[in-house]
Amino acid sequence: MTVTRPPAEAPASILVVDDDETVADVLNHWLSAAGFEAAVAPDGETALVSLGRVLPDVVVLDLSLPGLGGLEVLVRIKSAMPRLPIIILTGTSDVETVVAAMQRGAHDFLTKPVDKQKLLSTVGRAVDHYRLSERVAELQRIDGGDGFPGIVGRSTAMRQLFRQMERVAASDVTVLVRGESGTGKELVARALHDHSARKKGPFVAINCAAIPESLQESELFGHEKGAFTGASARHSGRFEQAQGGTLFLDEIGEIAPSLQAKLLRVFQERRFHRVGGTQEVQVDVRIVAATHRDLLAEVEAGRFREDLYFRVAVFELEVPPLRDREGDLPVLVGHLLRDLEKKHHKPELVLEPQTLGLLATYGWPGNVRELQNALERAVVIAMDGVICPEDLPRRIAERRETRRPASAATGVDPGQGRGGGESPITSGTEVRDGDAREAHAEPPEGVGREAARTPTKMIELERQAIVQALADSRGNVSEACRLLGIPRTTMYRKLRRHGLRAEE
Repeated sequence: MTVTRPPAEAPASILVVDDDETVADVLNHWLSAAGFEAAVAPDGETALVSLGRVLPDVVVLDLSLPGLGGLEVLVRIKSAMPRLPIIILTGTSDVETVVAAMQRGAHDFLTKPVDKQKLLSTVGRAVDHYRLSERVAELQRIDGGDGFPGIVGRSTAMRQLFRQMERVAASDVTVLVRGESGTGKELVARALHDHSARKKGPFVAINCAAIPESLQESELFGHEKGAFTGASARHSGRFEQAQGGTLFLDEIGEIAPSLQAKLLRVFQERRFHRVGGTQEVQVDVRIVAATHRDLLAEVEAGRFREDLYFRVAVFELEVPPLRDREGDLPVLVGHLLRDLEKKHHKPELVLEPQTLGLLATYGWPGNVRELQNALERAVVIAMDGVICPEDLPRRIAERRETRRPASAATGVDPGQGRGGGESPITSGTEVRDGDAREAHAEPPEGVGREAARTPTKMIELERQAIVQALADSRGNVSEACRLLGIPRTTMYRKLRRHGLRAEE
């Protein structure tokens, strides 16, 4: 029998948990020869630790394990990763144990001695089941808002990030979120918390780069009364504040070298002493860290402890920069504008096509944060809710005469909008069809004069359409809106724009 995987799929990862070295080696060999990526854990404790690094598609679990028993391992894995299929291995006489395992969420079972063909077919079905369930979850996320709450994106890079977040969120494994400044690393950390068993506990964030080195220990671990000048009372640090929840250590690469040894102990044992204290404090927290630095390079340079790095980077998530998120910019713009409408109590906001073109061709070194700040500035100063190029920050607006082709991150043709085509933003934010000022501007590089005159034609056509709709509806604005398929707020804005009046 040959087990094949679809060519577009990565090889499935299988974790075999069995204390019998001979059996584990045979299963590993069979699975690897069939095209799976197999890993072996000799006991339950090792398996639970390795889950954070491996994130398998299927676990093959022997129920007769020394130490932490197979049923307990099964329960713990299902608690952390409910959809992960677990195939149990058992003796032919252990009927009650098999029933107990199936009741606790086992996907299927195999009896020893294991038959090769039975193993491969069972594992293959489990992989297909798991990947289908992941795909369904992914589609549900997209339908419910393009991803995790607050994190918007449909690009391949973001969908890959969502899949990794989905798999690691429910576990207690320590996660290192890597990415450039402004990519949304804290949003990822909050999403991991909100989708974990700790979601009812606190989410405590601390920016290590914003705290002076002399205060970092007190902020993290707290201090006792009289520990230093000004310590007039006991202070609970961020680790204590996050008890039962998640502690987010943003910019962990900025932790002082003198503090890294103490932090390592807390990562290992979840216990510490407050500054000036003798009583040991024990905490139950999940740690999510983030950095824009290359921590391995920091290790090589001697600025970050290697042993601490391995404790921090149990599982790594990479948040892609905006320039690598193909097609996400229009979706992001629409999402951010909706939020800004609510924040600044603005009516429906409108983007001129040239404005979108400028946003599309800008490089966004500050990523999503820079995009959000640029849009907020534009929203505040825009006239009548219409965002024009001159409403954007100067560094972006001045690119009108020197624009380059759109980067792959935008999915937008710079000439789009100049030719009167539909806006790629489909989030409910309207993009204006043009403006009289646009008609008299010099066309940008690569855009012909005929294309530059198109907005004027669009304005004329729009005016004619409104006039005709009002005539057909005998001046009834509601009926005209129905005929044109636009909301009343948009109709009233267009009436003012064209100097038209209508009787209700």
